[in-house]
Amino acid sequence: MKLNSMQIERTLRQFPSEAIPADHPVMPQLTQLFGDHTYFIDGGGLNIVEPAQGAQDGQLGVVVSLANWTDGGNAQLAPHPPEATDVVVSLGEARHN
Repeated sequence: MKLNSMQIERTLRQFPSEAIPADHPVMPQLTQLFGDHTYFIDGGGLNIVEPAQGAQDGQLGVVVSLANWTDGGNAQLAPHPPEATDVVVSLGEARHN
């Protein structure tokens, strides 16, 4: 799931990590491997946010782990099948028309 700037900001307030900028040189490789998402790096590895099951209007997202660090220096990632974490973030207020 690709997040807008407000959703990224809200996610970062709730999930201590760093968002990988869309113009970062690694983005084409990440997109080829995992699809078009907003990517986050934390102490555990590489993550994305996907809509939480049962959430209305996509206002809640679950953090999904895609790769873990292979060393203590956070220099190399080892991809694995997507694993939903226990982290749920609020992406914004539902809009009523």
